[in-house]
Amino acid sequence: MLNPDAIFSNNEMSLENIEIYGFDYDYTLAFYSKDLHTLIFNTARDLLINEHRYPGELRRYEYDPNFAIRGLHYDVHKALLMKIDSFHYIQLGTVYRGFDVVPDSEVIEMYQGSHVPLEQMSDFYGKSSEGNTLKQFMDIFSLPEMTLLSCVNDYFLKHNIDYEPVHLYKDVKDAIRDVHVKGLMYRAVEADIERYICYGEKTQAVLAKLANNGKKMFLITNSPSSFVDKGMNFIVGKDWRDLFDVVIVQADKPNFFNDKRRPFRKVTDRGVLLWDKIHQLEKGKIYKQGNLFEFLKLTGWRGSKVLYFGDHIYSDLADLTLKHGWRTGAIIPELKSELTIMNTSQYIQTMAWLQGLTGLLERMQVCRKYNGGTFYFL
Repeated sequence: MLNPDAIFSNNEMSLENIEIYGFDYDYTLAFYSKDLHTLIFNTARDLLINEHRYPGELRRYEYDPNFAIRGLHYDVHKALLMKIDSFHYIQLGTVYRGFDVVPDSEVIEMYQGSHVPLEQMSDFYGKSSEGNTLKQFMDIFSLPEMTLLSCVNDYFLKHNIDYEPVHLYKDVKDAIRDVHVKGLMYRAVEADIERYICYGEKTQAVLAKLANNGKKMFLITNSPSSFVDKGMNFIVGKDWRDLFDVVIVQADKPNFFNDKRRPFRKVTDRGVLLWDKIHQLEKGKIYKQGNLFEFLKLTGWRGSKVLYFGDHIYSDLADLTLKHGWRTGAIIPELKSELTIMNTSQYIQTMAWLQGLTGLLERMQVCRKYNGGTFYFL
């Protein structure tokens, strides 16, 4: 039986060699209740109706937390949501148009098979540029977006409304973006912290233990300063900034890790941006934007003595490991439910049966007598 609360490692590492610990904020230090995705969905749905002139009947749709998972692809031109494996093959039976499963034969006919060429898929970070028709949703915050796309598609299809899928995708994308950019989500969460943010007793204990043992710590997040401050006050306490040597907000990851052009700006306690040139990153202060190359220059925190935790495997972790040699830890909330399923007797029996069947097939394929000779299967 696998422990759903365990820590899993795919590379040997001694914490004795780690001197600096870095953290993302959302879904790394701060964990949210299920109400947050409902809030994002409802707010974006209302923006579609009020600002983009979509039918008011869309308010009949409610957020379903069990509909979508991270990692799914959406075909912008065909308005299809689907699961594609690491070899770029569409997993038949997982293709949805609205809330209806598309028959396998129709999928194969549309894509001339089940393989999707690399040039049609979004880039490393799930961004879909011109020519990339398949957008991948890798962010936890993208779960309401996938559900909203399916809801609007479902409404138009059931009411025989002729629509352009590309326009629908762009409008939903803009609505979800505005929920964040216009501060609608941030203000709602700040107004009812206890409803949306889970109290972090263990988070406070871990951070305090690291600080008491002389470890350096930093925070890099895309969220704004007031939102982070109120959340950390609730999770850790009013003196949370005393635990961190560097705090960076609105970092615009993944651009923070790749764009060398943006300098840091100091943010006052009232959220005012100062124009001072930043010569050092001071403890207890908050900085906005910046870039990793300037961060490394000002701190000298390089290589395998740094361990950084984040929830987005691409935007938070990939470049740090591949380009800068940092150690990384992925916070994956879905892993607990996956392990719980793997511990069920039905799953264990099914896997045992599949392994036994695979073994029989392998034995049959070694060799077979044919007309007095030997016929080998390759």
